[in-house]
Amino acid sequence: MTADSPLVRRIEQALDWICSLCILIASVALVVLIATFGWLVFGRYVLNVTPTWVEQLALLLICYIAFLGAAAGVHQDTHIGVTLFRDMLPETAQKALLIFIDFVLAGFGAVMLVAGATLMEFGADTMLPMLNIPESVRTAAITSLGALLVLFAGTRGLLRILTFRDWAPDHSIKDY
Repeated sequence: MTADSPLVRRIEQALDWICSLCILIASVALVVLIATFGWLVFGRYVLNVTPTWVEQLALLLICYIAFLGAAAGVHQDTHIGVTLFRDMLPETAQKALLIFIDFVLAGFGAVMLVAGATLMEFGADTMLPMLNIPESVRTAAITSLGALLVLFAGTRGLLRILTFRDWAPDHSIKDY
């Protein structure tokens, strides 16, 4: 299998679409967060009635913004990393190290997925104060990040193994 095969391209397009969806959801959550804080300021200083639910909604939204953003960062390979020692290795060793890192990230995601699912089950009967929604809605963010890490990092590791001869480690500095 080559890096240019139709199957690899379709898998990468599907993952790119999922990543774009994560960014879209996180962006909408950020807009809602800003709007609710605008309402908080308006309610407090103009209406003289502070909406108490804004803090709980903000905590919920920040969980989704951070976790979906982290998943997108893993997929786009824009997360923070120290590459000095990796870059000093021969290319084959660099490739092996990148594959190892992908599977470590996927393993970490699997742990988050299982732990998040347990937290969701545990918090299903507990309601978030002021919002009256189950606590499991908040812990679903952790669970979704775990699933996305398994998907993004695990698939990238598998694709790197299948196309081992066709790709080279990226040494460019990304300006984002």
